[in-house]
Amino acid sequence: MIRIIIVDDHPIFREGLKKIISESHDIVISDEVSTGMELLDRVKKNSYDIIILDISLPDMSGLEILGNLQNEKKRPPVLIISMHPEEQYAVRALKTGASGYLTKGSIPDELLTAIRRVSAGRKYISSALAEKLAADLNNSGEEPAHDKLSDREYQVMVMLASGKSTGEIAKQLSLSLPTISTYRSRILQKINLKNNAELIHYAIKNNLV
Repeated sequence: MIRIIIVDDHPIFREGLKKIISESHDIVISDEVSTGMELLDRVKKNSYDIIILDISLPDMSGLEILGNLQNEKKRPPVLIISMHPEEQYAVRALKTGASGYLTKGSIPDELLTAIRRVSAGRKYISSALAEKLAADLNNSGEEPAHDKLSDREYQVMVMLASGKSTGEIAKQLSLSLPTISTYRSRILQKINLKNNAELIHYAIKNNLV
């Protein structure tokens, strides 16, 4: 049996996942948690075959969790299932150590296929993302400027580009307003932009929002 731990802070979504997985003969939900800290604690104590992880959690981002999991000796493969489009986070998540990425709008059969493939030690991405990655390989230009950002800076950038204020972002990420303002300054400097308007234009141009 493929033993899974679900990491998502929405009980309704977790129940939906459990219903889909209960119809399979070879996959079982061993555990479920709602925060990154809970996950890191359970991974130290228990053994799982796959982690199903959301990008957006109350205490830390999925990208931060992926980074922390790199230090675990018995780290299971991670399948990201997120409400965020692939263009926003998929490539960065895969580079940070995820074994697969699905959006929450994916059909149930695709989820089960992804779980089985990841549990077998393989990678899983959608056909649309595969085409994008192939197209990127054919481009001989430099990497986009936002690749210079840290995972936290990237998360803040996407939130700013989506129209959230620094106050809203600080509250959602449980960080201080000065900290978010510092992140904003670093982001604008690294991408060579002057203000939020240019940041929004950049994000739209690069399909990040």
